[in-house]
Amino acid sequence: MTIKLIAVGKTDHKLLENLINDYVKRLGFYIKFTFEIIPDIKNTKNLSEVEQKSKEGKLILDKINTADVLILLDENGKQYDSVSFSEVLQKYMNSGLKQLVFVIGGPYGFSPDVYNRSNTKLSLSKMTFSHQMIRLFFIEQLYRGFTILRNEPYHHR
Repeated sequence: MTIKLIAVGKTDHKLLENLINDYVKRLGFYIKFTFEIIPDIKNTKNLSEVEQKSKEGKLILDKINTADVLILLDENGKQYDSVSFSEVLQKYMNSGLKQLVFVIGGPYGFSPDVYNRSNTKLSLSKMTFSHQMIRLFFIEQLYRGFTILRNEPYHHR
């Protein structure tokens, strides 16, 4: 199985980018992982929130295959603790799924088309975090999930 993370907009903080790259590298020991950035939409000042979400949504959907399971990182999604999240990952791996795709949307969330295509939603917290920080938090949780599945000492129970 491949896990793909899609995020809208680039990270402009070098320290965050370095940490993200460190966890991406660590994940490579457990699973095939790809991280794709959708460039920021240009001229957003001339677009309404709905138009911006629609444009971002088309770019997101262009990166999704019909057989992919699509999980949106969304404030209204289901919350898990780290152990439960690792169990969710294991179920997807056991299912024979080819690709599991997670998406971090733009500043206004997702278009209706993206919500309609999604299989489920995941929330990392009831708190609000920047889209740039969520990338790090989510990739670290993926890494943590795989260390839990392998009974490695990274996660302390």
